[in-house]
Amino acid sequence: MGMFVNPPADGFAEILKTGCYVDKSMLISYTNSVIGTTKKLICFSRPRRFGKSFAAKMLATYYSSGADAEVLFEGLKVKRNAPEVFEEYCGRFDVLFLDIAMFLSIAKQPDDVVELLQSRVIRELGRLYPDSMDKETDTLFDALLQVYEHTNRKFYIVIDEWDALFREAKENTAVQKEYIRLLRGLFKSALTVQVIAGAYLTGILPIKKYGTQSALTDFYEFTMLDPGPLSEYVGFTEEEVHQICGETNLDFDETRCWYDGYHFGSMQHIYNPNSIMRASASGRLGSYWTQTETYESLKLYIELNFDGLWDAIVDMLGGKYCKIDSGTFQNDMTSLKSKDDVLTLLVHLGYLAYDIENKEVFIPNQEIREEFIRVLRNGSRTELVKAVELSDRLLSATLQMDEEETAALISEAHMANTSPTYYNDEQALRSVVILAYFSCVDHYQRFEELAGGRGYIDLLFLPMRTSGKPPLLIELKWDKTPDEAIRQIDQKKYIRAVEKIGYKGEVLLIGINYSTKTGEHTCKIEKREIG
Repeated sequence: MGMFVNPPADGFAEILKTGCYVDKSMLISYTNSVIGTTKKLICFSRPRRFGKSFAAKMLATYYSSGADAEVLFEGLKVKRNAPEVFEEYCGRFDVLFLDIAMFLSIAKQPDDVVELLQSRVIRELGRLYPDSMDKETDTLFDALLQVYEHTNRKFYIVIDEWDALFREAKENTAVQKEYIRLLRGLFKSALTVQVIAGAYLTGILPIKKYGTQSALTDFYEFTMLDPGPLSEYVGFTEEEVHQICGETNLDFDETRCWYDGYHFGSMQHIYNPNSIMRASASGRLGSYWTQTETYESLKLYIELNFDGLWDAIVDMLGGKYCKIDSGTFQNDMTSLKSKDDVLTLLVHLGYLAYDIENKEVFIPNQEIREEFIRVLRNGSRTELVKAVELSDRLLSATLQMDEEETAALISEAHMANTSPTYYNDEQALRSVVILAYFSCVDHYQRFEELAGGRGYIDLLFLPMRTSGKPPLLIELKWDKTPDEAIRQIDQKKYIRAVEKIGYKGEVLLIGINYSTKTGEHTCKIEKREIG
């Protein structure tokens, strides 16, 4: 047992002892199923704080011949529900566990990382298997080959933060290429199949591309664009979040608004795990995951001067989806040449979600939307700052029941963000109004086409518990009058949707109409009292 070879199971044991581990042990069912096949090399990339290291430590503990996995996995799903899967490869391999971020932290400079990694691991292999290795061995794969020849036991390789060099040494292409050569030596040798039983790489970025070709073509990649059969392991599932909310008294519906939004094929609801766990620990919903790094990185990317990028960001803040071509992205943070490259990177970083069927990106939830708005408010792009300021003014005018100012600001938002050919029906009006009110995210949850009373409410902004603001119930009309909109709210008793949640106090009814004859928006705002 060493630091890198068959390391102690302390890391996974510590995770289990926290008492809040969400059981993802059935991942082993998939990794076991591909051992002995051409799919045994896995790269599973996910954003920060999405449980990558938890999975890596779990797999290292399970496969290692030097860990007491039987005890640690007692009661976990894979051993309880699939004992035959658990027994198949438990403790069967020598595990090589490499944390690339750790090597970066102890190296004097990034240029030293690859040499440091190889020398440290080779030295440890020589100490653990003194009769197996030649003293002059200087490459990692040669060292593993010699150990295998002596022990006849294959290695399972786990690399955590595999892409750390591409993130932390963005401009150092020399060390990146040296690192890729090391990985190719491990995983593209003719003897790889004899020495390596499988591999599991974690990181934020997919494997680096050169042109259209992956640098490690033998790896099967699972990403935020398409995690395939590993979708349920990207984050927490709805069932898991339901259970956590039940145990911690978090309101499930509010939790969903804050942290849901990632979906992959049949897996329609995936939640940010770090945010869920921190909210459950504190008993308060809020922005947690985005606090793990400053918004400077997000600000850097969305302020790049690529055609259509700023418009796409503002549209998504208003609830729209944006079609992208993700194929041009080179899987790094420096080769960004277009709007699509930036938006694809933001998917991998977790700031955007991806609809694989329609090839569209969107802002997944309240937590991320708040981060975007925070960046825009403090950014250097005047047009983006103005869009946020307009939205802030609109909310203020609405709350003050200033009908003329509210209508004027909606008109201003329309002129700034919508082409005349697009603005041709009530659905288009809804899009403009949603976009105009996007800064409501600081205080409200937004619902569209919500069943209420005897019909469907166009827009409902429900205040967060701590906002102190009234609900906004909005009805839209096209070539009619805002008074008709208010009458419809009353006649169809839309206000019952607010009553059902137990709200007591003022509610603002807002009727908005657009006239194709005059090209003007008009507004009516009235107050109602519940309770």
